[in-house]
Amino acid sequence: MILELADIRIQPGQQAAFDEAIQRGVSTVIARAQGFKGWKVNRGVESPERYVLMIFWDTLEDHTVHFRGGPLFAEWRAIVGPFFAAPPVVEHFTLVGKSA
Repeated sequence: MILELADIRIQPGQQAAFDEAIQRGVSTVIARAQGFKGWKVNRGVESPERYVLMIFWDTLEDHTVHFRGGPLFAEWRAIVGPFFAAPPVVEHFTLVGKSA
């Protein structure tokens, strides 16, 4: 399983609208993608314009090739993109260990 970690910065004062948009975008668009396994999003306490979006995929290619290279990506960006203050920083991780 692959963890996609997106560090997102939005425009100030848009938190309530972005909270709704990101949840709607993941549940109605990304959830339809091949290899999608689940998600979680957190908003910064000290920096409320900063969000960390975690999406779990079966494989790296499910995100980088199938989702990013397919039509769902444009749908996703149409929902959340207008809020971005800068392009998100996205990295991928593999699991090393976890608690029970």
